[in-house]
Amino acid sequence: MTGNAGPPQARGLSTWTTRRWLRVGVAASLAVLALLGMTGAWMLGRTVSLSENLVDVKSPALSTAIRLESALLNQETGIRGYGLTGTSEFLGPYQQGVIQQETDSARLSELLRGDAAGLRDLGTVRDAAEAWQERIARPVAAAPPGVPSALAAERSAEGKTSFDEVRAALTAQQERLLAERTRARDDLMATMRLRNWLFGAIAAVIALLAGLVFEALRRGITTPLERLGTDARAIAGGDFDHPITPTGPADLRRLSGEIDFMRRRLVRELAFSEEARRHLDAQTTDLQRSNAELEQFAYVASHDLQEPLRKVSSFTQLLQRRYGGQLDARADQYIEFAVDGANRMQALINDLLDFSRVGRVHDDHEKVDLEVVMDRTASSLSVGIEETGATITHDPLPTLVADPTQMGMLWQNLLGNAIKFHRPGRAPNIHVAAARVGELWRFTVTDDGIGIAAEYAEKVFVIFQRLHTKDVYPGSGIGLAMCKKIVEFHGGTISVDPDYRDGTRIVFTLAPEPPRAPALSTIVEASRAGVEPAP
Repeated sequence: MTGNAGPPQARGLSTWTTRRWLRVGVAASLAVLALLGMTGAWMLGRTVSLSENLVDVKSPALSTAIRLESALLNQETGIRGYGLTGTSEFLGPYQQGVIQQETDSARLSELLRGDAAGLRDLGTVRDAAEAWQERIARPVAAAPPGVPSALAAERSAEGKTSFDEVRAALTAQQERLLAERTRARDDLMATMRLRNWLFGAIAAVIALLAGLVFEALRRGITTPLERLGTDARAIAGGDFDHPITPTGPADLRRLSGEIDFMRRRLVRELAFSEEARRHLDAQTTDLQRSNAELEQFAYVASHDLQEPLRKVSSFTQLLQRRYGGQLDARADQYIEFAVDGANRMQALINDLLDFSRVGRVHDDHEKVDLEVVMDRTASSLSVGIEETGATITHDPLPTLVADPTQMGMLWQNLLGNAIKFHRPGRAPNIHVAAARVGELWRFTVTDDGIGIAAEYAEKVFVIFQRLHTKDVYPGSGIGLAMCKKIVEFHGGTISVDPDYRDGTRIVFTLAPEPPRAPALSTIVEASRAGVEPAP
């Protein structure tokens, strides 16, 4: 025997994990709650049964017995009046009373089904009423009207005695029904009081059980976790020599050992994280410098380059207007080349500036109704539509969260290209389709124009790539590249459908909401792995 050996039960409990403690506690709690629930359900069922018996049987039976008495009294009054006067109007209450008696008797038979004493009382009332009706009511009612009935005078004493028996039977019936209703009400009240006491006891037991559970959780889980959290915070604060005190169930003690192992690795991880942070700071600095250079380029393109270019274009055009036809044909051709080159250079700079601004300057996301964008685009292309006789149709278009300016540029370029690259001598037909595919919206812009060969399906989305010379089709070669940048900025993709042969079909997708920027943790992990974070 050693001095550290403890009782076997204590050693067994010390090996219990948090899961085992919780299972035992939950099982015991559920057993107690199930017992309380069954008791409460039985008491509620008992209360409901008594309440339904009182409301649906006892009270209606008493009310129906009272109506039955009223019907018999109406019969007696009508027969007595008819017998004394011979007036036919007195037969009305009698006849109505007979009908009401049959209805009330049938109702009472239904309500008292299973109640032998009640049915006996009802039988007594029926027998007494039948005897009175057979001896008095029916013979008097059968007498001719206009003169008092001799039979009524002859049997007046017998009629009074016979109807007194009816009254006695009715009184006995109503007293029994009233007593039964009173007893049912008293049983219901007693059961409700017992129910209230029982529910109070259940509430007290639940409160006691909740207190025991909370105290067990505090001692067995919360307090050990708080101690472990205090030790972990001390280590996180820089005290890496702080000891971890193992307490609580076996799994929490194992967790303490794992945290101590984590403490030893923390120094190496911190050194690696610091290196990653410096690398990320350097990348951030490079990105800021690149953005600044891009801003400077945009400024130069929009101001410093365009101003001298406008002068060249203006003075070249002035030279063309003033000296056109005065020089030889070659000089006029050279001047025309200069004017055309200056105009194309100016358009190219503007397109390049718009391309650089996508996702950088225009970034105001809001709800955009593509139906409105489509109408506005068709309006801006009205001259080209009228000149070519183009027909533009579209499916119902959705509302997306996007940048409205970029959406306008997207539809302007796609529909403008469909109109521009039409077949000679044929009015272009353009259709825009939209359908929800998974998490994205899928759009197709289909025309019957000259089409795009399969080998150029990727080339058309590269900036400054043209498939035709400027003399055949004007343009800068930036339109589809700008569409690709806009679509990808909104979380989609764009491509040419290679299977469509009767023209061109551009297929692209858009997200219902703009994609979120990558989190800092993602950037740090990507920096650790030595790769660029995914957009």
